[in-house]
Amino acid sequence: MANINVNYINPLLKASVSVIEQACGLNVTIGKPGLKEASFTHDELLILMGITGEMKGQAILDFPMPVALQIASKMCMMEVTELSEIAQSAICELCNMIMGNTATLFYQSGTQIDITPPTICKGNVSFANNFAANICIPLNYEDKYFFAINIAIKED
Repeated sequence: MANINVNYINPLLKASVSVIEQACGLNVTIGKPGLKEASFTHDELLILMGITGEMKGQAILDFPMPVALQIASKMCMMEVTELSEIAQSAICELCNMIMGNTATLFYQSGTQIDITPPTICKGNVSFANNFAANICIPLNYEDKYFFAINIAIKED
């Protein structure tokens, strides 16, 4: 299994912090990255996006359900109390913006990647891959809330 180079993670983190600050008005801090099995529980909303081009892999943005509702509320500029279609769409759009900005940062450093449309996953689910380790990076805000980016990519 390939290890992930820090240069693969930094553009994603830079894009995440910038987009979340701009789109949601949240000051996000980056937690300690670590290896994690890509298994998730029923009380999480997952947005899966594939990465193709000069690198291959996937990014899974993992939102505990209360955090997903808070983020959707920020995106919709109104209180969201259930994960309706519009709330899911808002979260997907946030992930599209993060990954689109990530692709731009990679392009500016000489690496071409493309992203796939987001896939929403709910419920107990596990993802397995044998091409790269899954690195989990928590993003914290307001000193008590977090969501996580799970990234597994390798150079083509």
